[in-house]
Amino acid sequence: MSEDYTNINIEDLAKEMPNKTKTDENKRFVEERLWEKLERVGKKISFTKDIVALFRYMLDNNIQWYRKTIVIGALIYFLTPIDAVPDIAPLVGYLDDLGVIMAVLKYLGSELIPYYDN
Repeated sequence: MSEDYTNINIEDLAKEMPNKTKTDENKRFVEERLWEKLERVGKKISFTKDIVALFRYMLDNNIQWYRKTIVIGALIYFLTPIDAVPDIAPLVGYLDDLGVIMAVLKYLGSELIPYYDN
């Protein structure tokens, strides 16, 4: 079963793709809200150090903007109260957040190691 990709409109795809401006807007969203959320829930979760490493990665000017988009997406998922498993659910509320963060950590692999130092 092969799919027919001959009718794909490149302009439509480009509109759906993240761009540098949208990435910068989302970066500001994360910068404005991350520390408040970590202060509130940091003791409840075991992956705080991973979130901080991802935040440092996001701030690195040497990382290309399109590499940052996946990190920003994961951090926004962590920050927003509406997700697959509500954060207010005891014990399991942050499991979906952990899954998203771990997927990004696996994707970035050793590239993220320097961002744990500091």
